[in-house]
Parts: sequence; structure tokens; C-alpha cells
Amino acid sequence: MKPNEFMRQAIELAYNNTKQHGGKPFGAVIVKDGEIIATGVNDVLATHDVTAHAEIQAIREACNKLQSPQLTGCEVYASGQPCPMCLAAIHWTGAKAVYYAYTEEDAAAIGMSTKHVYQQLSLPLERQALPIQRMEPDTAQNPMELWKQTNRR
Repeated sequence: MKPNEFMRQAIELAYNNTKQHGGKPFGAVIVKDGEIIATGVNDVLATHDVTAHAEIQAIREACNKLQSPQLTGCEVYASGQPCPMCLAAIHWTGAKAVYYAYTEEDAAAIGMSTKHVYQQLSLPLERQALPIQRMEPDTAQNPMELWKQTNRR
């Protein structure tokens, strides 16, 4: 398959998710070595899980299939420009590229903008609308130290 065919599939997943399931209009396809290894649609409304975006669903499937949290050498085709959560997850996987069809502006036109999240994340913690504060740990158990001692990776 060619890249435009992968994108067509992501868009078709998004279209069918809305038409057949009343889901949000987002689909994603993950490709490795020219083959689709995973797909996902936005299942937020069906699952009541705010993290069930198309890209996240596809990442979960791909990582499970590859038995690895890394998607090295993979490409992500998304019907819409990835939101900050999805983009962060894609970065964590080490995927080599992301392609999208519909823009943030297209999403904003249907009331699904994520621009406010991007704007908040660009601010220092103390200036973000959501209070985010560090609390000093008051326990001898240190999971960071435990990881360091038991996982010499």
C-alpha cells in the first residue's frame, strides 16, 4: 500500500466510527514496513474513557502486537492532527513519523479544538489554570530508588 492509501484508511475509520457508532470522527492507522499493524478509532463516548483517542487505541494495539512499548520504524496516520496527549504518546513510542489529514482548525470548526491544552502546556506550571504543585514525599519507600536498584537497564 501507498501512504495515501494508509491515510484513506484512517479517514474511513473515522467516518465509519461516526456514521455507524456515533463516535467522534477520528481514526488512526499504524504502519510498519509498509504493512498496517494496528488501527484505532476514537472510543471516548463509547467507553467514557477520555484517553480512548484513535491514536492511543492504535498505539495500544500496535505495542501489544509487537510486545514492546516502542514503535521504532513505525508511521502513524491519523485522520486529525494529534492532540497533545496523543502527540506525547507518539513521541514516547519512538515512531518515526506522523501524518494527519484534518487540521486543528478543522477540529475547532466542529467544536473539538485542543488548542487550549497546547496553550496551557506551553506555560510554566505555576501559570497554568490547573493547580499543579509538588508535595514532598513523607515515606521511606522510594519507588524511584527501587527501580534504580532492581532494573539496571
